[in-house]
Amino acid sequence: MKIKATRQFLIETGDITRFSGRFFVELFLKGGEYAETLRQCFFLGYKSIGLVVTTGFIIGLVITIQSRPTLVTFGAEAWLPGMIAVSLVREIVPVVTALICAGKIGSGIGAELGSMKVTEQIDAMDVSGTNPFKYLVVTRVVAATLMVPLLVVFADVVALYGGYLGVNLRGDVSWNLYWAQVLDSLAFGDIIPSLAKTFFFGFAIGLISCYKGYTTRHGTEGVGRSANASVVISSILVFILDLLAVQLTDLLQLT
Repeated sequence: MKIKATRQFLIETGDITRFSGRFFVELFLKGGEYAETLRQCFFLGYKSIGLVVTTGFIIGLVITIQSRPTLVTFGAEAWLPGMIAVSLVREIVPVVTALICAGKIGSGIGAELGSMKVTEQIDAMDVSGTNPFKYLVVTRVVAATLMVPLLVVFADVVALYGGYLGVNLRGDVSWNLYWAQVLDSLAFGDIIPSLAKTFFFGFAIGLISCYKGYTTRHGTEGVGRSANASVVISSILVFILDLLAVQLTDLLQLT
């Protein structure tokens, strides 16, 4: 049983690698689907911003409220704005936002392409002379890669605003003082790596979701499996990529 599972894992890893290679080949070929890419950016980005912003605000507020008692115990309440700014921007907001996108964007792409696959719409596009891979896969992967970092930026700003409200629930910190402490505590070494890794988050979410949807089999039951697998695998990849990004950042800072 373990041998069969390992064999299946290796086969699927190879298929995803080939799928990734085809994506990069199609990406740099002439005749890009720019209009469709912009349309996917709208659907993947604008349609997700409400959920992302709401979650970011709640995260900032909750983290601030939960962190205050510990800092008060050590007499370090004045460090609260700087501490929450670093923790939110460097780690919490990018990962949580990516997981939200894995759930919303990943399931949507997996189910949409899966439905098109089992109803033979993708085969019909191929027969009619349209390149379904470039039109359906490349556009969605590019849109996810571009929109996830943008959503993270929005979530960062709103989370910091939620932190401001959390600081003032039991304290009295002016708007200018709060943002001065936040900006003083953040450096380019905090912002750039946290933003850079979100491009990889978006790419992984888009690629895995498109792969699962594009290779759907076994009818409508397979569509549900593809949507579910898109979310699960994308979420796991987000954690793996985040771990690698943290290790790489630490190594660069040591050197």
